[in-house]
Amino acid sequence: LDVVLTLAFSPLILILMVFTAIGVKLDSKGPAVFVQERTGRGDIPFKMYKFRSMVTSSEKDGAKFATTNDKRVTKFGKFIRKFRLDELPQFVNILKGDMSLIGPRPEQKVFTDNFNTEIPFYPYRHAVRPGITGWAQVSQGYAATVEQTEQKVEYDLFYIKNFSIWLDLLVVLKTVKTVFT
Repeated sequence: LDVVLTLAFSPLILILMVFTAIGVKLDSKGPAVFVQERTGRGDIPFKMYKFRSMVTSSEKDGAKFATTNDKRVTKFGKFIRKFRLDELPQFVNILKGDMSLIGPRPEQKVFTDNFNTEIPFYPYRHAVRPGITGWAQVSQGYAATVEQTEQKVEYDLFYIKNFSIWLDLLVVLKTVKTVFT
């Protein structure tokens, strides 16, 4: 279903991707697409694609959580983050089989290594493919601390335990609402 929906909406996705890539390139120097190692299903690392919304030197001092009003975010980056356009290249990850449309958001390997030991039941979120959107995303939003990540894991585990087409439809509706509001 992930692949079928991605292919069905690919004309719209590709048009949005072209305009977003142009905007990223016009706004700042560096590549339009950012590639980062994330942890996927079975705790297996994969390369996740995103449009670059930060300056190219954003991780020169190592991986950090993005925060509200993060100084590393470019002007156009603020816009594409607001409307989640930075996530569009992840449809390639879906076609590659690394990700799903809906599931727990993938984290950077450096963070998951810590969370696997610090947060009870954290490794269980890797029982399914990570998603572009998920129950934790639409219910809690981004996490920037260990405490917020613990709350996010509760939502992820709820999703995994109660996985259904109806819950997926609810996530899709809440995602659309989030993007447009």
